[in-house]
Amino acid sequence: MKIYTKTGDEGSTSLFGGRRVSKSALRIDTYGTIDELNSWVGVLRDQDINQKRSSSLLEIQDRLFTIGSILAAEPGNSKVKVPSLLESDITFIEKAIDNMDAILPPMRSFVLPGGHVSISWGHVARTVCRRAERLVISLHEIEKVDPLVIKYLNRLSDYLFVLCRMMTLELEVVETAWKPRI
Repeated sequence: MKIYTKTGDEGSTSLFGGRRVSKSALRIDTYGTIDELNSWVGVLRDQDINQKRSSSLLEIQDRLFTIGSILAAEPGNSKVKVPSLLESDITFIEKAIDNMDAILPPMRSFVLPGGHVSISWGHVARTVCRRAERLVISLHEIEKVDPLVIKYLNRLSDYLFVLCRMMTLELEVVETAWKPRI
């Protein structure tokens, strides 16, 4: 299979199912942002501090490919086979959050992103996840999107925040509290 097809040279692409749409379409922007998020999760997985979480992060990356497939499928085309997102995928993330939360000190304030490059990349992944969630919601307002996709992204951004806190603890970095001027 060739990497280049030349079919997108004029600014359009095909959804799974064959319908051509503009590369600037909301649906394309949405699954493109999921792809960007998947890349950031890959960066997190490659951090030494996350080696013990590598299989969990790989599972998340797999689910992000599932979400990308769901979003790339032509709406209403039942002939297109795409993998399914399951409630158990959300439970997987919730259990991971609960396991980390049981170890972490309670939050007393908002924290500023940073302290170590691995933590900073985690916060970038978290904010890209939030953007992806907003885009999916915007798309859902126009064309129905599986509600599990929205729920998964919402939970994933929580996971990424807690992961950043966990990395802060494990790297013995001080969490910088946000102290607003009053």
